[in-house]
Amino acid sequence: MPTPTPQPPNILFILIDDLGWRDLTCYGSTFYETPNLDRLAHEGMLFTNAYSSCPLCSPTRASIMSGKYPARLGFTQIETKDEGKLAYVPFIHYLPLTEKSIATALREQGYQTWHIGKWHLGDEPFHPQHHGFDINIAGSEWGFQKTGYFGPLNMPYLQNGPPDEYLTDRLTNEAINLIKNRRGEGDKPFFLNLCHYGVHEPLEAPEHLIEKYRQKAKALKLDQTSPFVIGDYFPLLRKQDQRVVRRIFQSDPVYAAMIENLDTNIGRLLQALDDEGIRNNTLIVLTSDNGGLATTEAPKRNQTSAPTCNLPLSMGKGYSHEGGTRVCQIIRWPDVIAPNSRCDISTTSTDFYPTFLEAAGTPLNPAQRCDGVSLMPLLCGKNHLDRDAIFFHYPHYAPTGSTPASWLIAGDWKLIEQYETGIVELFNLRDDISETRNLAAVEPERVKQLLAKLHAWQRDVSAKIPQPNPNYEKLLKPRIPNNAHE
Repeated sequence: MPTPTPQPPNILFILIDDLGWRDLTCYGSTFYETPNLDRLAHEGMLFTNAYSSCPLCSPTRASIMSGKYPARLGFTQIETKDEGKLAYVPFIHYLPLTEKSIATALREQGYQTWHIGKWHLGDEPFHPQHHGFDINIAGSEWGFQKTGYFGPLNMPYLQNGPPDEYLTDRLTNEAINLIKNRRGEGDKPFFLNLCHYGVHEPLEAPEHLIEKYRQKAKALKLDQTSPFVIGDYFPLLRKQDQRVVRRIFQSDPVYAAMIENLDTNIGRLLQALDDEGIRNNTLIVLTSDNGGLATTEAPKRNQTSAPTCNLPLSMGKGYSHEGGTRVCQIIRWPDVIAPNSRCDISTTSTDFYPTFLEAAGTPLNPAQRCDGVSLMPLLCGKNHLDRDAIFFHYPHYAPTGSTPASWLIAGDWKLIEQYETGIVELFNLRDDISETRNLAAVEPERVKQLLAKLHAWQRDVSAKIPQPNPNYEKLLKPRIPNNAHE
């Protein structure tokens, strides 16, 4: 295996909020335009089977910072406490200060540590500056940009700028300024945790880009048919009179404009690395915290909903099916990774912690329990990782319409245990990426083995298993037909 450069690399981790697996041109989008991210993929390694550790944002972010599965942390849900046939399962909504974050671990190795953008891992005192970051810009308990993407932004830990500034532009400016003004310590490596609020709702973008994609949708005749199909009623008690809506093709001009703006800003950031002469010794990772938002409740007038489509992956954010957790992942490190590399090995969010430590030349502290494995063998050209499965546990109802489940991926096989129905699903992802053929009935021995593996993992991480809701029948209301949704 090639060895990393003797000098510890700078580490630039770019986390995009709600970016779907098919939202980049290099991943197959034919509507969105992402030339800078496509170039980044050509210059590094594109991962086809990368997964977020949860189908929702905060648990994934906690797993990145800690190297632990969300179930081990007890951080398996955002603030929502929805219930249905199954009762609410308790969870924590912050990253405990007892966890040694990757920022703390790298700072102990002499790194400058900077956080910019979304944090969403608890109120004060759980903000980034209490988890090993020397600098915190715009990171708080906010899970989305509450005041909109255009100034005045009125955000914690961020001074207001011009009234017409756009948030993604501003955060990129802050990142470039930090890189170019490294406290006079240009030889001291940095860890920049850049977590954009985009492309999470609310959907807002510069008008000239929106108009560009309106015209593109019109030219492609995508504006002549509805991109939505209406499915079953929501399983959530608070939405039981609503139907789940799913987007079946990409055509939203505002979302497309947000994607292009994000791509442009990442291009600016890459240029800053070139200008500073640190391109070759900077490890860049770009990924998403969960799958694209492809489902929501039936849209009301003037309501934006389900802005993207993940097909051929099934469903999206919040779901145990592939659209919920399979994500874009690109890694570039010119001195280590061969250009135009492609990796088909399954990876997950917990892997970044040991990867960054190994890249920095420091071993994992034995006292720091880590569920991830270092990706360095893959980055250096190997085609194997020393593990046989990755695991997921989401024992909650998602606001997007999914039900509680646990699942694992072992090689080409994926097993899902659905808690509300008790149904076990088995898919061969190599042959059936859309998860249309449940093979559980024809592969009973494989189901038995994988289910035993899943349950053993649940015991190891002390996963909380949902139980029947004793109040379900009492709280269930007669369905209220809504003709607009039928």
